[in-house]
Amino acid sequence: MEKLSKEAEKILLERFGKDSIIALATTLDGIPYVRNVNAFYDNGAFYVLTYGLSNKIRQIEHNPTVAISGEWFTAHGKAVNLGYFGKKENALIAGKMKVAFSEWIDNGHNNFDDVNTCILRIELIDGVLLSHGTKYEIDFRKH
Repeated sequence: MEKLSKEAEKILLERFGKDSIIALATTLDGIPYVRNVNAFYDNGAFYVLTYGLSNKIRQIEHNPTVAISGEWFTAHGKAVNLGYFGKKENALIAGKMKVAFSEWIDNGHNNFDDVNTCILRIELIDGVLLSHGTKYEIDFRKH
C-alpha cells in the first residue's frame, strides 16, 4: 500500500470533491449497518452533514471504525463527530459544505439553530481506488 499520490488525489477530488452519494457502514454490537449519505471529499477525509442524535452517530460513538464505498472507491476510516455545524471551530469546513451541498442544504430540512445539526468527518485510513484500468491501493496515514 502506498501513500496518496497526486494522481490519486486528483481523481478523488474530481469524483468526490462535490456533493456525492457514498455508502457509509457502521457497526453496533457486531451488527453492520449501511446507509447512503451525501458527502464530499477534502484533504484525506469525507464530510457529512447529519443529526447528532441519529443512529449512525450513536453507532459511531460505540465504534468509530467505519467503511465507505463510492464510485469505484472503497475505504476504511475513523468517524469523528465535529459537533455543531455552527461552531466557530467548524466555520471553514461548514463554508465548504455550504458550497458542496448548495442544491439542498438550505431547503428547510436542516435546522441550523439546533445544536444537534452536526458535521461528521470520516478520516480515511486506507482505500482502493480504481480508474481507467489502474488500481491505487492507498494508505492515507502516510498522506
